[in-house]
Amino acid sequence: MRIPLFWVKVFNYEYWPWWLFYLPMTPYWLLQAVRAKSLTFFTAVNPGIEAGGFYGEHKTEILKNISPDYLAKTIFIRFDIPFDEVCKLLIINNLTYPIIAKPNVGERGNAVAKIHSEEELRQYHLLTKADYLIQEFVTYSIEFGVLFSRMPNEKLGKVSSITRKEFLTVTGDGKSTIEELILQNTRARFQLESLKQKLGIGIQEILAVDENRLLEPIGNHCRGTKFVNANYLLNSELDAVFAKISESFDGFFYGRFDLKVSSIEDLYLGKNIKIMELNGVSSDPGHIYDPKYYLWNAYRDLMWHWKRAANISIVNQKSGVNPLPIKDIFAIIKEHFA
Repeated sequence: MRIPLFWVKVFNYEYWPWWLFYLPMTPYWLLQAVRAKSLTFFTAVNPGIEAGGFYGEHKTEILKNISPDYLAKTIFIRFDIPFDEVCKLLIINNLTYPIIAKPNVGERGNAVAKIHSEEELRQYHLLTKADYLIQEFVTYSIEFGVLFSRMPNEKLGKVSSITRKEFLTVTGDGKSTIEELILQNTRARFQLESLKQKLGIGIQEILAVDENRLLEPIGNHCRGTKFVNANYLLNSELDAVFAKISESFDGFFYGRFDLKVSSIEDLYLGKNIKIMELNGVSSDPGHIYDPKYYLWNAYRDLMWHWKRAANISIVNQKSGVNPLPIKDIFAIIKEHFA
């Protein structure tokens, strides 16, 4: 008997609406605002990112501050240019299919797509109504979310959260269709309708015994990716790697790197790392969404990170960085939805 998805959501906070999850944290957030003497203290955490990376930031403006040695090859596409120009840019930048297309201003994996052909890219380009990025599809097998921060008055920083991403897959038994296998997997069941649209008649394919099939190549929680606590990997070597990666980004003090790496050994050596995104002050410590993590531990870790962000803001304000007025925050949100 399958548990109704409603009850899965009730008893697993990783599926709660964001506002419900954060609601008990409101008093603590207000406490940090009092300490930092500003309701918008978070916008002064990363002076090098628009609004500190709170909302509506442009990915291209962030990625240009990361050394190409660590960056997945990325090109910016204006949504209103002719498609022939898009194809020329792919050739000039030696990008071949498959590729990843994503909005230049986006959130939670919306409108991110793996593109396998010129025709798929044409459809993406014609349907999108906003500027977007095209990135190489990185084939490294390990994907992490790494949250790094540094006090502005200190040279060394700290990696405080590392999350391993396990992509949505099913394993064949030689008799069940992909749809039937999805229905046997609670996490996959949340994605059933979108997978029906994506796979079409292919959802009726029967997989061989022990055949693994990747259902979703985009590493976002809202698209079925499982977030796994990998904080056992935290050490001073990792701190040094991300301090080096961040040193070229003036005005960056707090954020999460979404990246792929060839191996754990290479991660510690700071090589064969490909960063796809860097998110600013709104970044969560992704490890708290591990299904095995306890809610009270999640809130404990979230409080540590919010206090860390407030401390950074306080130091930045003392050096002349002013938080944005509340009216500017509303203007950013309004512009994004417009």
